[in-house]
Amino acid sequence: MSTQGKSRRSFLIESVSGLGGVWVAANYPAILAAEQFVLEAAEAGQPADFAFFTSAQAIELEEMVAQIIPTDDTPGAREARVVSFIDRALVTFERERQGDYTEGLKDLAAQTKERFPNATSFSALTSDQQIEVLTAMERTPFFNLVRTHTITGFFASPVHGGNHDKVGWELVGYDDSLYHEAPFGFYDALPQPTE
Repeated sequence: MSTQGKSRRSFLIESVSGLGGVWVAANYPAILAAEQFVLEAAEAGQPADFAFFTSAQAIELEEMVAQIIPTDDTPGAREARVVSFIDRALVTFERERQGDYTEGLKDLAAQTKERFPNATSFSALTSDQQIEVLTAMERTPFFNLVRTHTITGFFASPVHGGNHDKVGWELVGYDDSLYHEAPFGFYDALPQPTE
């Protein structure tokens, strides 16, 4: 979890580049289905409730993702509503990961009790205590899954439930207007062959 010597921006850019297009390509039809679900909920004027997580689970997970991409002078995972993205993913294109979250959140609670026996929950811990618990878990498959989903939700299109107000895109300077002026690449500057 340490990013010593790196800026937050460079750490996040390097992290998202590791997710790559392979994951998106493999899940593309299901991602479109998730997008449609979110769009229909938005058109109905109803905020999307959690479809998989209970309120208590969502609170615990939100504290976890907020430590992975914390709020500092820029918004973090909490402001990007990453938990909504993960919840939506678990009922659409990541259904097979539901058990991983159910068991992983139980493990988070157990790790919290082991390290801080008087704690009522992970979310009740101080930030430093939460980091201690997560550091003990950071090599587990569950932590890696949550980290991957957190980064994905932070940078994904807002129609998928995360990246609220495009905070992830703003952090890395991504312009989603799709308006670009020529030249689009070095090939435009190449000399044209003469006959």
